[in-house]
This record gives sequence, C-alpha cells and structure tokens, in this order.
Amino acid sequence: MIKTLVITLGVTGLLLGQTFEYVGSRKCGMCHKKEASGAQLKVWEDSKHSKAFETLKSEEAIAIAKEKGLANDPWEAPECIKCHTTGFGKGGYEVKEEAFWNPAADDRDGKKAVKRMTGLQAVGCEMCHGAGSEYKSRKVMKAIYNDETDGAAVGLLAVTEETCLGCHNDESPSFKEFNFEEALAKIAHPFPEGYTPKK
Repeated sequence: MIKTLVITLGVTGLLLGQTFEYVGSRKCGMCHKKEASGAQLKVWEDSKHSKAFETLKSEEAIAIAKEKGLANDPWEAPECIKCHTTGFGKGGYEVKEEAFWNPAADDRDGKKAVKRMTGLQAVGCEMCHGAGSEYKSRKVMKAIYNDETDGAAVGLLAVTEETCLGCHNDESPSFKEFNFEEALAKIAHPFPEGYTPKK
C-alpha cells in the first residue's frame, strides 16, 4: 500500500513538474496542412495571429512604443513581444543579440536555433494550444483524438477565454472590446466531419 502510494505520488509529481518545449507552428503544420484534415495551418497563416510579430515593425507600432516610453524597439520590448510571439518568458521566443541571427555557414546547431526562434515569431498554434514538444507526433495526436491519451498530460491545452484574455485586454494599446465566442468563430479550424486520423 505505501509503495503504491509513493510510486503514485512520484509519477504525479513528475507530471505536475513536467515542462514542455515550444516547437513552432511549422511542426504543427506537418500534420495539419492538408484539406482532408481541415487545413488548420492555412487558417492560421491567413489570420492576424500569424502576422503578429511583423506588425511590431510597422511605423504605427514604433510610434506607440515611443509614446509609451519603451526602452526598446517594439520587436525587442518585452511589453510587446509577450503577446506578439509564442512562449515569450516561458521557454519559447527570446530576444537575441545580432550575432545569434547570423551563425557561421558550418554551424548546424546555430542554424537550427535560428530556425526555431524564427518559427516562434508570431502568435502561433502553441500560444493557444500549449507547447507541443510532447504532443507533436502523429502517434500521440491520434491517441488524444481517440481518447486514449489525455491531451493536457502531454501539454495540449483546451482553448479558453482566459487564454485569449492574456493578450486581448486593456494593457494592449490597440485593444478593442473582446468577445470570446466571436473571436473563436473567426479562427475556428476544426477537423472536417467524418475525419479520422491516419496511422
């Protein structure tokens, strides 16, 4: 009895303490791009979320940053990038020095790091659905779809109004009234009726 309790508490502790890594929307798109599965990547690419980081380079964003007295350009200001990138301050997107973005031609790890960081320069899938390192594989997603695995246990989060309000709030200089149901309908990207995942 005590051994079982200790083992159970140990496993629970591992799950509660587990952290998941951000992989970027392109990884999600490997399985979520085809029309047969709902073309979720295309829905995201056509949304304002996919262009959120680029808006920080606009003249309007630069003017707002100056008006607010921010110490950095908007694309480097934590006040801005926390909602215009994926996972900032949570192991996702990070502000990097210029040298980071220009690795040597033979620096494979450096190039891989740049590719990952570039993939987090948007409000990506994981900003709403959680860091995908543990649920990104087709096998795990199929198990979640078939209710054989709890998505939350591997980092896949249900989208809630609270998630959206983390950024869609009056701290944002461009905030407009936010209606969760309407916003969710605009970015809906369900699986088509009758869809079943492949192996």
